[in-house]
Amino acid sequence: MFAKYRTCLILMMTALLGVTATAGAVADDDGLAVEDRSPRVPTFTIHGDLAGHLETFTTRYEDTFAALGNRLALGYLELVKANPGVDPWLPGEGTTIILPRRYVIPDEAQRRGIVINLAEYRLYYFTDDGRVQVYPVGVGTEENPSPLTDAQVVMPLESPAWYPPASIRAEYAASGRPLPRMVPPGPDNPLGTHALLLSEKGYLIHGTNKRFGVGLPVSHGCFRMYNEDIARFVYQVDKGTPVQVIRDPVKIGLSEGEVWLEVHRPHEEYSREDRDHLWQRVLAEVAAFRDRHPAVEVNRRAIERAVERADGLPAMIGEQLTRMAGDEPVEQHPTGDHSAPEQQLYF
Repeated sequence: MFAKYRTCLILMMTALLGVTATAGAVADDDGLAVEDRSPRVPTFTIHGDLAGHLETFTTRYEDTFAALGNRLALGYLELVKANPGVDPWLPGEGTTIILPRRYVIPDEAQRRGIVINLAEYRLYYFTDDGRVQVYPVGVGTEENPSPLTDAQVVMPLESPAWYPPASIRAEYAASGRPLPRMVPPGPDNPLGTHALLLSEKGYLIHGTNKRFGVGLPVSHGCFRMYNEDIARFVYQVDKGTPVQVIRDPVKIGLSEGEVWLEVHRPHEEYSREDRDHLWQRVLAEVAAFRDRHPAVEVNRRAIERAVERADGLPAMIGEQLTRMAGDEPVEQHPTGDHSAPEQQLYF
């Protein structure tokens, strides 16, 4: 009953205050301004287990990765990992950076509705026509992790009021910043301009008044999007849309006969402990993948490079064997070195 009562309060506050942020405006045929609700990110066709493509961008002197992330709908950490050696706070005039918009589809994903992969700080939205949109999201910290769950979208919210739970009010009070029981819509509201209420009690996908938190583990468990993204996204998603939350730092898949591996380190720094953990995870994932696809061979050095970088960029690590009628399988070696194939294969 309390949950229903709180939901009603949220809706009442939205209606009474009438504060609705626009998602951007375009002109209609009569030249009048109308709200632009088209997605801010590309909608990609999925080829096997791979979608999207890498892009490049030339920075200006005043650019930072935090500002570019908001402008280009990318997360801070994914930009940092994809561009080693580039200062994220001062990339400089005329620096060419990679925009990481190629993705191995998470193996655990149901490929319908919304899938949030905590390990890569990304939200996948599978459209009704079988394509996919990918958004950066902020997720819970180690102390306040986001739940691994199968949920549904209950309803969209415009200009949501925030009712901080007692635990968060106590946390703020301890730091000398007491919170009211209700924070109305506006610039001080951490839910931003729009939100999607989930069936997982207490959790939302919402905007934010702190843009830097998108693409990082910073929340108390909810999922943060840029206001510019969520303000359009809420109008694409229907009530009842499934929401699957997973943690998959190692993704492996097939696309047009090629084997692709994507490895995500959890933080900007890459510790030896994290590296060892990911290596063991990759070992297990590759072994399981080859069990499911026995006609696949992979390249050990390519796998080692992918783990060494853990940059979140898909790397080709092998190929399927081709078979001619009545012949034995013919091996195709990604490295082009045919002199010592036994040294090229991981297994």
